Amino acid sequence: MTTTSFTTSFKVNQTPTEVFQAIQDFRAWWSMDIEGKTNVLNEIFFYHYKDVHLCKIKLTEQITDKKLVYLVTENQFNFTKDQSEWVNTKLIFEIESQGTSTQLTFTHEGLIPTYECYQVCEDAWTSYIQGSLNSLITTGIGKPNPKEGGLNAELVEKWGLPKK
Repeated sequence: MTTTSFTTSFKVNQTPTEVFQAIQDFRAWWSMDIEGKTNVLNEIFFYHYKDVHLCKIKLTEQITDKKLVYLVTENQFNFTKDQSEWVNTKLIFEIESQGTSTQLTFTHEGLIPTYECYQVCEDAWTSYIQGSLNSLITTGIGKPNPKEGGLNAELVEKWGLPKK
């Protein structure tokens, strides 16, 4: 069987509603350097970590307390030759009530082991999902990347972001 995506999951004692709400708060578990709305259907938000990783992500499916699907519409890594590795991949969060606990399954659909970024991305997603998001859900405090400050003018222009 060929692996076509990265998947990780965990169970918590919180409700599906609490899990759903935490997922949508990307600034609380992924990065404080996110611009735009992460919880509005068909809205695009911009994520960046310095100039190492920049991407635009659109919320394309939202089933309250059950599922969230985000589509990566643009992407750039400063450490890969192929800048399209994440483009048109999906970040899928599936929430399932299991008695008194809730299981969250995260799949980065299209993130495959042959990608140049795979090992770095696998390590990062494991840390963000198993560590930061799990912590946000269970303790109310995530471990997102801190705000690093503004982007340089060239990146603001290239990515079509509003000037502050």
